[in-house]
Amino acid sequence: MTTQLDSQYRAEGLNSLGRKDIDVLVIGGGVVGAGAALDAASRGLTTVVVEARDWAAGTSSRSSKLIHGGLRYLEQLDFALVREALKERGLLLNRLAPHLVHPVSFLFPLQHHWERPYIGAGVALYDTLGGARALPMHKHLSRTRALELAPALRADAMTGAIRYFDAQVDDARHTMMLARTAAQHGATVLTRTRVTGLLREGEQVVGATVTDRETGRSYDVRARSVISATGVWTDEMNAMTGVDFPFHVRMSKGVHIMVPRARLNLGTGLIMKTEKSVLFVIPWREHWIIGTTDTDWSLDRNHPVATATDVRYILDHLNSLLREPISEDDIVGTYAGLRPLLSGASSDTSKLSREHAVAEPVPGLFVVAGGKYTTYRVMAADVVDAAVAGFGQGMAPSVTQNLPLLGAVGYHEMLDDVEGVAARAGLPVETISHLLERYGALTTELIGMIDAAPELGMPLPGASEYLGAEAVYAVTHEGALHLDDILTRRTRISIEVPDRGLTAAVAVADLVAPHLGWDEPAKAAELARYRDRVQAELAANEATDDEAANTARLVAVS
Repeated sequence: MTTQLDSQYRAEGLNSLGRKDIDVLVIGGGVVGAGAALDAASRGLTTVVVEARDWAAGTSSRSSKLIHGGLRYLEQLDFALVREALKERGLLLNRLAPHLVHPVSFLFPLQHHWERPYIGAGVALYDTLGGARALPMHKHLSRTRALELAPALRADAMTGAIRYFDAQVDDARHTMMLARTAAQHGATVLTRTRVTGLLREGEQVVGATVTDRETGRSYDVRARSVISATGVWTDEMNAMTGVDFPFHVRMSKGVHIMVPRARLNLGTGLIMKTEKSVLFVIPWREHWIIGTTDTDWSLDRNHPVATATDVRYILDHLNSLLREPISEDDIVGTYAGLRPLLSGASSDTSKLSREHAVAEPVPGLFVVAGGKYTTYRVMAADVVDAAVAGFGQGMAPSVTQNLPLLGAVGYHEMLDDVEGVAARAGLPVETISHLLERYGALTTELIGMIDAAPELGMPLPGASEYLGAEAVYAVTHEGALHLDDILTRRTRISIEVPDRGLTAAVAVADLVAPHLGWDEPAKAAELARYRDRVQAELAANEATDDEAANTARLVAVS
């Protein structure tokens, strides 16, 4: 049996806080914080991780959803970063999370004949830097062959192309599964618990005060080491210590749009260079994710938003390649995330480092910042290594390189027998394939729920790609506490359907209310809060500058 992050688990976890000293307290439930909790717990350390909102509520649910080395970092001659990231890509694809991380192909259109040897050499290096190959090698394509693969492209927009492979992930699900796996290894993992102060003995940090945002109750958690993995909130942690950190974090906003898969006649993803960065067109089930931008951001960290100007930038660059331009009317969803960049001398965020850093600014507090989603496991291991360095002899090294996440073991066997699994479950093959891609071998738990309550096997109204069982499972097993958690992160309904999930929200609220103890007023309040959030984001999307968009978004508090 897997550990279920349900309301009972949360209540017991909160009640355990402060009752005894622990080894490691991790602050932050993004991919690095969840990864650090798993790293520490799997070494046998008593571990607690607290997150002020929800797993991956910040940057870790708003990435390009790629597990990649970063072709553009080769151009910056950052070979070490690319090599490290490609090694991690191979681990995730083959060992750690094959159910969540999947291959994806990209076409790189060449617009000048001289680009082929230059870019081809870079892609060839990209194919080999990570060691043992996890994906097919790149191929050079003529213009005719490229157009066969991508008929949506204008013939005069390229002289040919290079096709290569990378990997993609549902970032929010992966982060949540890291937290679940940490819980399976004994960690206490808690969302909606905000750190409101650090506990000190002289200069030494010996823990933190955390407040349950659902009840307002506070707890003092004493720990031998405290790890801050707070991403773009790192400077807020700096302020809490009262000392100047050896590094600071600058925020860079990246915007993505979603369009229906049928709108672009492409048999592969695309990548193109822009004047500042790169633009991806990424296949995403029944949609394309198109982005990203790279602009400085200094406003609200919780709710970065896409402006009309951001969207226009993306459309203009993409349309320069397309036979039939896409427009704002084709967009079903947008999202914006903030990259936590280690600040340096450059004023251009696209040139700031994607390397990570670990520091102990005050005794007992270990801070990790920077980095890329793909290298989260290395970042987590590095900060835990630093945090336990003073614990004495006999400390186990990191084992996460060989530790599959929940759902990985048994996934390939179920995938190979997908028709048999479907027949035994009495469900369509397409349904089982969908569940396997999101839950891996844990699909058996959802099949059991549907077997017990067949109505849970029905698609959600307004979001037919998802089943009712998935909404309930998000609450009973995956720690979701609010509609936003379910519609935005456990599923991606809020960015995948034109009404941003408003129709689905009603059905989801009805399904999960008994499990979360919502009476009719509580359910109505949840629905109103979600509607307010959607309306605020849509209003922000109409703004042409960040300040106006930020003001419009902050009308809704969720």
